[in-house]
Amino acid sequence: METEGRYTLVGTLVLAVVALMTLAIVWLAGAADQIAYQTYTIYFRQQSLDGLAVGSPVKMRGIKIGVVDSYRFAQGSEEAVSVTARIDEGVPVRQGAAAYIKRNLVTGIAAVEIDNGAADRPPLDKAPSGERYPVIAEGSSDIDKVATALSRLAVNGAQVLEKMNALMSDENQRAISQTLAHLNELSGHLAANKTSLDAAVQGIRDASDEFRFAGASISQAATRAEGSITDVGRSADAALREAATAMARLQQDATDISSRIQQLSETGTLEITNVSRDVRTSADVLTTAGQRLSNPRAILFGPVQQQLGPGESLP
Repeated sequence: METEGRYTLVGTLVLAVVALMTLAIVWLAGAADQIAYQTYTIYFRQQSLDGLAVGSPVKMRGIKIGVVDSYRFAQGSEEAVSVTARIDEGVPVRQGAAAYIKRNLVTGIAAVEIDNGAADRPPLDKAPSGERYPVIAEGSSDIDKVATALSRLAVNGAQVLEKMNALMSDENQRAISQTLAHLNELSGHLAANKTSLDAAVQGIRDASDEFRFAGASISQAATRAEGSITDVGRSADAALREAATAMARLQQDATDISSRIQQLSETGTLEITNVSRDVRTSADVLTTAGQRLSNPRAILFGPVQQQLGPGESLP
């Protein structure tokens, strides 16, 4: 009984230790996942996810930076697949990053390739409204770009073929044949009238030579006329200078004459004033003499008492 009890105790301790170790490993693994990874959501609408599975690698520039954690059909009217990816938190996923499916052409195994945003963009660390994780936009792979370019090339080629078929229709072919026939006829006429055409061309050349000679003569005449005009201008300039000098002299002479006339006028006025004064004095003397001669008695016998002035008396 003691041996069985001892085995039971040992088994219980072993089971307890195993359970504790399992719990420790699970806890450490969960904590490591929370610390080492950053979770993102990618919505694929245009690309096929053939070959993609849970645990498929998530790469950036060919280097594995995470894994696909899960995927499901997105809810809503748009036909999209929501892929949840766990990416190493040390990888700076920036705003403007785009994800696309990169598939191995031999094995068909697919991976998620992320084309990171510009180096100066801020990190993508905020979840949009209604989302649990930050969302990386869907991009396009090189194969998709090539396929799109080939599709556009095929469409353009088909359009070109349609236009060529329209251009080479029966009606256009008849028009082209008529045009060629007209050109052939025109070339025949030109060949038949080659001599006349040569004469016309020679006449045009002669006329061009005459025009060239006439242009040279006109140029020489213009040069001579320019020299004559320059000489005339110089002569006119000299004449204008002489006329200006003569006008200045004439103005000075006129000023002198005006001054002399003014002086003569002032002198004549003074002399006329003196003459008028002398005439007035002479008139007074003549008046007095006339008054005396008008009374001879007074001259002979002297003035009477009534003709005496104040203070005068008879002798």
